[in-house]
Amino acid sequence: MKLYRPAGVLLLFFSIILVHDVSAQRKSKGYLKRKNRKIGNYKGGSIHFDKNKRYLSLGASLDAVNYFGDLAPKSQIASTNISFTRPAFTIFGSFRYTPNLTLRGSLSWGRIVGDDFKSADPQGADSKFRYIRNMSFRNDIKELAFTAVWDIYGNHGTFLNRVSFTPYAFAGLAVFHHNPKARAPELDKFGQPLEEAGEWVALRDLGTEGQLSEHYNVKQYSVIQPSIPFGIGLRAKLQKRLDFEFEVGYRFLFTDYLDDVSGNYVDLGALDSELARAMSDRSREPTGVVSGDPRDFEVIEANTNLYTYTSQFDGREYTVYAGYGQDHPSANRGFSNDKDIYIVTSFKISYIISGSFRRAKFR
Repeated sequence: MKLYRPAGVLLLFFSIILVHDVSAQRKSKGYLKRKNRKIGNYKGGSIHFDKNKRYLSLGASLDAVNYFGDLAPKSQIASTNISFTRPAFTIFGSFRYTPNLTLRGSLSWGRIVGDDFKSADPQGADSKFRYIRNMSFRNDIKELAFTAVWDIYGNHGTFLNRVSFTPYAFAGLAVFHHNPKARAPELDKFGQPLEEAGEWVALRDLGTEGQLSEHYNVKQYSVIQPSIPFGIGLRAKLQKRLDFEFEVGYRFLFTDYLDDVSGNYVDLGALDSELARAMSDRSREPTGVVSGDPRDFEVIEANTNLYTYTSQFDGREYTVYAGYGQDHPSANRGFSNDKDIYIVTSFKISYIISGSFRRAKFR
């Protein structure tokens, strides 16, 4: 019997070691599963963000554009006619650079419009001037922009761990091309038919405020202009790689000629074509330029009178409303102290096309 005791002790010893090893392996696997689950559900926090967690996304947006300038309903910021809202389209690329910072480049096309006849109240103290003026325009904007987007809630993990929802702000630099146009009237200043009647003609080429005249020192505006885009937005995670954004952005401009209206009227005889004279002063036209609806001349003539002057440049007589279509210090066509702006409301969809996600390997 004594011969079997050492064997029994050894058997008991190895059994205890085996049970302990199996238990330790089970605990280790359970710990790793819990750890991986925590990593997979991570939604931000103070962990190290490195270049492996940066990612690139591409997207597109449907936008709504509103203009504010000399042809707005009122002389105050953000005064716009909602009925003149026009669509725009944008494609963009974004690069997540830090937990909170995204760098974005975009290319946009949109149209802005304005019309004194529809926007200006003929009875309003501040707007009857615009109603009598009777200007209108449309302008197609092509914009290339680079902006920095700052998320309120950062993402310290990979794109898989980005937050489900965050507000953000953005600002940057942009350059855009524009070329304001307006529809030509049927008749010139002397009642003769215009060859361009009914056509949308480029206004910059006409020098409607004397830009092309040797008699006036008015600089011609450029069709290429810089701007400062800035605004706020909300981003929501839709799927693993898909985001939706709602955004409202302003464009701070350095030009007052989005609508071709900024300075004073000039002596019509200084302009070099009948079309330029007709587009410079439209106060006597019988209808709204775009709508073709009749204008209220009782209201107009209650606020101004017809006036005839002889041009000092071409010697012809021009009949205009006093304060319109003539060279006089009080004959304002626009107000150059207030630059134009436009507002872009965007609905964006973006798709993440790159980004790494490395799972830990265990032996």
